[in-house]
Amino acid sequence: MLTLKGKSVSSGITIGPLALFHRNTISTAVRPIDDAEAEVSRFQAARAASISQLQSLYEKAVEKVGEEQAAVFEVHQMMLDDDDYVDDIVSQIRDEKLNAEAAVEHTAQNFAAMFRGMDDAYMQARAADVLDISRRVERELCGGEGIDFSAYDQVIIAADDLAPSETLQLDTDKILGFVTSGGSTNSHTAILARTLGIAAVVSTGTQLHNDVDGKTAIVDGTTGTVYIDPDEETLERMKKRQDSEIRRRQELESVRGTESITRDGRHIDVYANIGNPDNLSQVLSNDAEGIGLFRSEFLYLGRNTYPTEEEQFEAYKKTAQTMAGKKVIIRTLDIGADKKVDYFNLAPEENPAMGMRAIRICLTRPELFRTQLRALCRASAFGTIAVMFPMIISTDEVRRAKAILQDVQRELDEQGVKYDSHMEVGIMIETPAAAVMSDELAKEVDFFSIGSNDLTQYTLAIDRQQTQLDAFFDAHHPAVLRLIGQTIANGHKEGIWVGICGELGADLALTETFLRMGVDELSVSPPAVLPLREKIRSLDLKK
Repeated sequence: MLTLKGKSVSSGITIGPLALFHRNTISTAVRPIDDAEAEVSRFQAARAASISQLQSLYEKAVEKVGEEQAAVFEVHQMMLDDDDYVDDIVSQIRDEKLNAEAAVEHTAQNFAAMFRGMDDAYMQARAADVLDISRRVERELCGGEGIDFSAYDQVIIAADDLAPSETLQLDTDKILGFVTSGGSTNSHTAILARTLGIAAVVSTGTQLHNDVDGKTAIVDGTTGTVYIDPDEETLERMKKRQDSEIRRRQELESVRGTESITRDGRHIDVYANIGNPDNLSQVLSNDAEGIGLFRSEFLYLGRNTYPTEEEQFEAYKKTAQTMAGKKVIIRTLDIGADKKVDYFNLAPEENPAMGMRAIRICLTRPELFRTQLRALCRASAFGTIAVMFPMIISTDEVRRAKAILQDVQRELDEQGVKYDSHMEVGIMIETPAAAVMSDELAKEVDFFSIGSNDLTQYTLAIDRQQTQLDAFFDAHHPAVLRLIGQTIANGHKEGIWVGICGELGADLALTETFLRMGVDELSVSPPAVLPLREKIRSLDLKK
């Protein structure tokens, strides 16, 4: 038995045959060329064909996993149109007389090395993207056939890493799990596994070879452990755990349709977090009582231009109508930090997590902010929408944001456009500054929503995407919990409700702690709704 230890990106246990992921061989060897311009034309034709393929893949992926996950194919098209990338390849063909295949490969490796050398974990992960688009162009140049993805049926995929396009072309209904020797918890493979609920372990550090192909494997996504060719004792033990998990999911059905109320009668709103309207089916199927965080920035990602007012209005309207009167809290755009968009033309920053992002962009680009607020207000006529401003550190920011909102509403009044004049306005508490000043901030808004991910990052001074610091990162740190408790208490003193919409909201080990602090709402990923409701219903806060 071979036991591997990696990083868990999606919980659950899966058992099945291991299938090594095989890519077609591409030759990028250097060979002499006679006509550089003909070689440039050959590269441009391969690039155009690759862009066309990516557009087709995008359209298929939208139907399969929604726009948020499919956006990677739009990003890849943009990367193939990047002037620096294209010019580097063309100059190598013309100046160094390299054949197109070799020029693409040299550029791919140089760009990938550049991304890997960056401090930001998100940018480091982009190395996989530039290699992915380059492989596609190289395959076109070599005239090779694509990978036969249909060959992977009811297997656990094992690979060094899976490129975004490879992951999304797999028939995930037939994939039992993923195991990769490389990759990160921020990779597209990891994101897809979490979205679809497929057990996955990445970064095992062990490259697997043909001698294990077809052997039975167990992926324990809960502990990040992989067993290959397990002995009878291990197999039996893991089958029992798998059966237990299946029974557990069946047991959770008993709380579907019930109230999220403690034994002593305390009701807690259990809402869901989403990125766009494509996630609404998950919200409904998991019986969430509302939407506590609509990450509106996903409407801005994977595009070449800003979304129009009408595009945003239709997305917010659809969400409000689908939720049929249940509350929908929409966070204004939180671009910046790990969410980079080229057309925003943000200046490079040494520490983007503490730079120009979220409300800071909105207040320095008021016309961009006004467009989003107009769409939000107009959509509020079709349901129960609340607006929430992120990354607040002062009362001045809140007042300035509210002033712009009020000006937009006056404009809508003059135009005779309907909107909910009683729409709630809240803020994210995700900086220590906001938590410490929560007594003053509570006087300005209708609610607080605590973003525990960033609050933990900024309180502990640890980049939450820097995996090398995992040993130092403690989401249960007393300082973080004190700030959360202080925020809830200060909010209640001013008569406003307080929720939590970060990862800690789904941490069942802290549910009772949060309820005793007095939290009013918890917003979690859709699959976490029923386990959280069950936990709440088991508690008696009088004891």
